[in-house]
Amino acid sequence: MRKTWGAIALAAATTLALTACSSGDSGSDDAATAGTTENGVTTLKVGASPTPHAEILEFVQDNLAADAGLNLDIVTYDDYVLPNTALSEGDIDANYFQHLPYYTAQVEEQGYDFDHFDGIHIEPYAVYSNKWDDIDAVPDGAKFGITNDPGNQARALDLLAENDLITLADTGDADPTLLDIEDNPKNFEFIETAPESLVRALDDVDLAIINGNYALEAGLNPVEDSLLIESGEDNPYANFLAVRAEDKDNASLVKLDELLHSDEVKGFIEERWPDGEVLPAF
Repeated sequence: MRKTWGAIALAAATTLALTACSSGDSGSDDAATAGTTENGVTTLKVGASPTPHAEILEFVQDNLAADAGLNLDIVTYDDYVLPNTALSEGDIDANYFQHLPYYTAQVEEQGYDFDHFDGIHIEPYAVYSNKWDDIDAVPDGAKFGITNDPGNQARALDLLAENDLITLADTGDADPTLLDIEDNPKNFEFIETAPESLVRALDDVDLAIINGNYALEAGLNPVEDSLLIESGEDNPYANFLAVRAEDKDNASLVKLDELLHSDEVKGFIEERWPDGEVLPAF
């Protein structure tokens, strides 16, 4: 009996030792530990939209990260779904592409256990057209491209309502959708599509309201090329760094967020986008 219990104890100790070695392997396989550290430098894998998010992160990587003991592995995504999926599954340590209304809708819909830092920048939402130079010239019955994602659709409809192109029913605290349009005096035919497809759809519709990052990637300047543009003042759509909830106090992620709110980053945003196509949110 003594020999049997000894064998069991030895096997248990071996199992515990192997588990400890596995969980302590630089944190790379542990979703609760953001980043991998080597020689005193922590590498963070951050998902981002190519423009402007990845550009801002690249500025941090090239100018600020080394002195802070950080190295940024920037992973770009062309849609708004994969960055949150990758964050939830532990493939990346943080993402930087979304604003609070979109984030909130995704957390509620998908059940993500996320947290976020404060807003870094704002990309003013705007209406574009390849056919018309003035919003007043757009004819009755015009085809209007609009995003199919709830958070940004509400944002689009609010912009149109603020400019008296439509009126919206009072939805209380709920975000408005196309079903909440109460009055549509120009009889716009709203065509829903994925936000990343709206630039390509411009030749097929009379006008479209397009997210700032996709407009910038297509060479559109929201200040100079749009028919209508969202105000940056008191704008609730600032983009921020999102993380898994258990990583909110991770020292390396806190440091990265501090760098993203630095005077150097603010100066970079203002110099890189001098016309206000991207605005610092701090």
